[in-house]
Amino acid sequence: MEAYATALLYAIPSFTLLVIIETLFIVFIKKLDINHLDIISSLSSGITNVIKDSLGVLLIILSYPWLVSKIAVINIESISYSWIIFIAFITYDFASYWNHRLNHKVNIFWNRHVIHHSSEEFNLPCALRQSISVILGFFAVFLIPAALLGVPAKIIALIAPIHLFMQFWYHTVHIPKLGFLEYIIVTPSQHRVHHAINEEYIDKNLAAIFCIWDRIFGTFQEELDEVPPVFGVLKPAETWNPILINFQHTWRIIQDAWRTNDWKAKFTIWFKPTGWRPSDVEKKYPRNSIKDVYNFKKYNNNPSKALIIWSYFQLTFTGFLLMFMFYNYPVIAKEGNLILINGAIIFAGIYGYTTIMDEKKIGLWVEIIRSIAGLFCIYYWGNWFGIDQYIQYGSILVVFYFCLTILGTYYFTQIQFKKAVKQQQINMVEDELKQI
Repeated sequence: MEAYATALLYAIPSFTLLVIIETLFIVFIKKLDINHLDIISSLSSGITNVIKDSLGVLLIILSYPWLVSKIAVINIESISYSWIIFIAFITYDFASYWNHRLNHKVNIFWNRHVIHHSSEEFNLPCALRQSISVILGFFAVFLIPAALLGVPAKIIALIAPIHLFMQFWYHTVHIPKLGFLEYIIVTPSQHRVHHAINEEYIDKNLAAIFCIWDRIFGTFQEELDEVPPVFGVLKPAETWNPILINFQHTWRIIQDAWRTNDWKAKFTIWFKPTGWRPSDVEKKYPRNSIKDVYNFKKYNNNPSKALIIWSYFQLTFTGFLLMFMFYNYPVIAKEGNLILINGAIIFAGIYGYTTIMDEKKIGLWVEIIRSIAGLFCIYYWGNWFGIDQYIQYGSILVVFYFCLTILGTYYFTQIQFKKAVKQQQINMVEDELKQI
């Protein structure tokens, strides 16, 4: 975990810089509007994912080291290191394809992946919408080819983060088709198809790095000029809160399993094709689903400039707290409880401010409780997890942040949101009077 935290110290600033460059390109070169809250939601989702991974919140059902020790029939460690890396990468990419395909095809496994498709925009930030709902680790089953070849576990551990980071760049609409590369690697054009909800594009282009798997196994679809991709999911998330999005699909399955009178369906619903619902429940409890992908209203609660600025401030300071946690990870991790408490407070903050982005008043209570917990930690341990050793008056800065969070959240929930509701009521009355 310490090595993973160190890698993130370099990866996070790099990804952030690329996101800023893309955003500036969209605003100043393309002269297009951007959805600020969507960007903040995506980046916040990325933070929740790296916190979850760095805390090791995963129950390994089948581990690769155990698998390779049991079924390896060849020992490839005697060949050159470069060949071992090459074989490991190919087998890992093959495993990624089948894991991805499972996530798209089976109801319960879709919950592990829906967060990644939940944005109704397609940009670099949406690449960071990664799951926190993956709590059972069985990826090793897809690595059986690698295990049979005797690919060392340490090489797989090296390949895994590199393989993930290599999937970042192609989440963009601003790079056209790339000629002969379209036959070798996954490109932005191919991945636009994958994220689209058009009937022609659903569940296509599931490969991560090499598009050969899609071509071999019948899931390849070229981006068509006459079919512009429309992004999102057919059952819209309708929230900026990435933590809620992560568990929306499972909650819907639980509701359907509880409500149906078909006892067989209560058990089989989990393993049916993605989106399947018992017929009696589907009739009695219809759900909002996009029927016409070219004519639907994207989720947008028309935030004020103040709310946008506040949300960016919260995201920035949350990122600062996260980077410090990774920077001081070896020290904080010595005490298991400390790293869990540190991560939990940051995690709760994301839930709090993205709930405020949805203009829900419960965010006030989340932020009050979270801020009081943070202030208590500083009081109890005398500083914010050792920050004063690196930044003079660092703990005072964090105290100021928590106090400001309470005040700012109170302003939005108790003043601005109420004013907005009153203004909407006035506008409705005025519209009715005009019709008279």
